[in-house]
Amino acid sequence: MTVWDELVGQQAAIEVLGAAATDAAMATPGPAMTHAWLMTGPPGSGRSTAARAFAAALMCPDGGCGQCADCRSVLAGSHLDVEVIRPEGVTYKTADARALVQRASMAPSRGKWHVLVLEDADRLTETANNVLLKAIEEPPPRAVWLLCTPSVEDVLPTIRSRCRHIMLKTPTPTDVADFLVEAESVDATTALFAAQASQGHVGRARALARDENARQRRREILSIPARLTDLRNCFSSAEAMVATAKEDARAITEPLDAREKEDLLSAWGEGAEGRGVKGGARGVKGAIKELELRQKSRTTRTERDQLDRALLDLLGFYRDVLAHQFGATTDGSIAMINAEMRTEIVRVADASNTIETMWRIDAIERARLALDANVAPQLAMEALTIDLRRPDLRRSAS
Repeated sequence: MTVWDELVGQQAAIEVLGAAATDAAMATPGPAMTHAWLMTGPPGSGRSTAARAFAAALMCPDGGCGQCADCRSVLAGSHLDVEVIRPEGVTYKTADARALVQRASMAPSRGKWHVLVLEDADRLTETANNVLLKAIEEPPPRAVWLLCTPSVEDVLPTIRSRCRHIMLKTPTPTDVADFLVEAESVDATTALFAAQASQGHVGRARALARDENARQRRREILSIPARLTDLRNCFSSAEAMVATAKEDARAITEPLDAREKEDLLSAWGEGAEGRGVKGGARGVKGAIKELELRQKSRTTRTERDQLDRALLDLLGFYRDVLAHQFGATTDGSIAMINAEMRTEIVRVADASNTIETMWRIDAIERARLALDANVAPQLAMEALTIDLRRPDLRRSAS
């Protein structure tokens, strides 16, 4: 076992990062090591996993053995010299970036490096990007920045030019299935189904393999095309998608919210006695209000992330429709992502043509862009379901 075991199908990246960890352990770090890294790849490829594994390898005396206290604490998120930062809301604000830069200037407390893993760095605003650029241009001697984004275009050219780029790829279904069998003890049939249905997203594959609720949610999404028979069903399907996303988001965020509020109240001395404590506790209302604003922003982002996951499932459905229309699924040249939905896929394929399918795929991509642009989810999903039912209407209007 090593820290790289959960990085599925990324051998080229593992070799580069492993060499960097080796050079980083030298008295004078070798040329394979640098202070800023940009890790890119499609959703589910393992950007954050790679960053955490690299951070563990930098802390480990053996370059990432996976067994020592340093490796275990980094992977568990409790190492004092490794910070994993996620945006609480839809974006990183300028104040967030300034706080990060200030923390980066702190010397490591235990190890040789102070590592800052910045997840979803594509959510940096323009001003936050500029603040971060200054820190990357003139880094503290022991700071290491690990920026995770879908692509190099998601950060400023001036930032990416100062980072060493690690590009991750979408793992193959075979790689993902093998990982589920070996690491998660999933049976081979379920592992292969989850690997194909997840489209190479390792986290999604794990959920589909082990969680019946996740499989049921996916079946509900893939049944939407068949339900879009009239305008009323378009609106009801859109409403159901948004409601499900909100329900899933609450299940994710409510435990975090409760724990954060409990910790905050404890820090402000709730239940304690004494004039000083009681006087200081008057400021707890302002602290709670600020916490609730952050939590509301996080919930909004989580809802949109859940909706985007549903849209990716729909993209996979129409990809299968298009592949069938071109005859690629019947001659065996392309496997269906959603093989268990073959009957429905064939029905939709036979009832439409390739141009209409491409219009529907385009409609899904427009809905994803609308969510990114902060369009109200209900409106975005209603526009999508209408487009999926009659894609020719928008085309004829334009």
